[in-house]
Amino acid sequence: MTFLGTSLRDLYRERDSKRKRDSSYDKTGGNKDYFVFKPGEKQTISNISGSGCITHIWMTMAPLTDNSEEYLHRKVVIRMYWDDEENPSVQAPIGDFFGMGHGITKNYSSAPLAMSPEDGRALNCYFPMPFSNNARIEIESEADEPIKFYFYIDYELYDQPIDSSLRFHAFWKREVTKGIEDNISNTLFSFDGKNTSGEENYTILETNGKGHYVGCNLNIHNLRFTQEWNWYGEGDDMIFIDGEKWPPTLHGTGMEDYFNTAWCPQQEVSTPYHGIILGGGPNWSGKISAYRYHIQDPITFDKSIKVTIEHGHNNHRSDDYSSTAYWYQTEPHTAQPDILPVRDRLPLPDVLPFNEEDKKKCFDY
Repeated sequence: MTFLGTSLRDLYRERDSKRKRDSSYDKTGGNKDYFVFKPGEKQTISNISGSGCITHIWMTMAPLTDNSEEYLHRKVVIRMYWDDEENPSVQAPIGDFFGMGHGITKNYSSAPLAMSPEDGRALNCYFPMPFSNNARIEIESEADEPIKFYFYIDYELYDQPIDSSLRFHAFWKREVTKGIEDNISNTLFSFDGKNTSGEENYTILETNGKGHYVGCNLNIHNLRFTQEWNWYGEGDDMIFIDGEKWPPTLHGTGMEDYFNTAWCPQQEVSTPYHGIILGGGPNWSGKISAYRYHIQDPITFDKSIKVTIEHGHNNHRSDDYSSTAYWYQTEPHTAQPDILPVRDRLPLPDVLPFNEEDKKKCFDY
C-alpha cells in the first residue's frame, strides 16, 4: 500500500484510503450544527478507531447568545490523544494551537495553520496527524458563558498499519521572563554581556525521543516602560540537539532572523512558512505574534531536543512570553505540565499602568 502526500505531483495517483469525517452537524437533520459547552465542561468531539491520519481540522465557536466574550480563544483548550495514550500529545488554548496567541484572532494564512474570515474566527489546521489504532480529540471550555462549538475533523482510514512510528505533538506554555534591573544605560541594557550557556533562555520545547521539530508560534507582550529604544527581540535562537552543550549546532543571530524577517520589523506579513501577525505598537510596545514553521527544513533529533531563545540580548528583558511548539516524535513522549489555570492564561491588559507598584505586579505575574 502506498501512503501518498499532498504534493500537486501526487494528485493523479490512485489512492487506497477511505475518506472520513467527524463533524458537529445536527444528527436530526435540522440546523443546530454545533455542540454546546457549558462553563467548565469537557467533551470528546472525535474518537476514531483504526489505522489512519487526520488531514484537516476546521473549528469555530461563539457564545451561545452570539455576543462576544473577551479572550475566548485562551479560555477554551484543545487536547489530542493517539493510540489510547493517557497523557495528551496536544494541549493548548485553541487560539494558540491555531497559530495566534493573546486570546485573539486575526485573518492570516500559513501552510499548516490559518485563521480565516470572519476576523480570523474560522480556525484551520493542515498538519497531518497519524495514528495506529485510535485518535481522540477533546475540547474543554472555561468560558464565562455557554458556547456553541462547530467543527470538521477530516481524516483517512487505511487497511494497513500506518507507515511511521512518529506522532504529532503540540504544547503551549507561558512565562513572564526574568531579566535584569533596568537601571543601567539603554546601550548596556540592550547589548552588553555574553551568553555562553543558554541556561536562562526562554524554552519553547524540551522533549526526549526521536523525531523532528516543525516550528512554533511565539507571542510577546512588551512589558518594558521606557521612551528609549525598546526593541524586544535582540535575543538569539539556540536549539540543542541530543544533549549537546553550548554552543549548539543550531545557533542563530537574533529573534527576527529566526522568524525569517530582519531589521527589528513591525510590518505584518503572512507567508507559507513564516510571518508576523501582530507587529506591536510605537517603539515596539504592546503585543507581538510571529510564527516559523519548519515544513521544508524540519529539525531532526535522535534522543532529545531543547528549543530556546534569549529574551533580549543576554536574557536582559522581562516580558510576557507564550508559545506553541509543534513536532513529531516516537512515543511515549515526555509528559508536559498540565496547562495553566484559566486565570493565568489570560493576557495582561493592552495598556499597562506606569506606576511602580503596578509594574511590579506585572513582573511578579
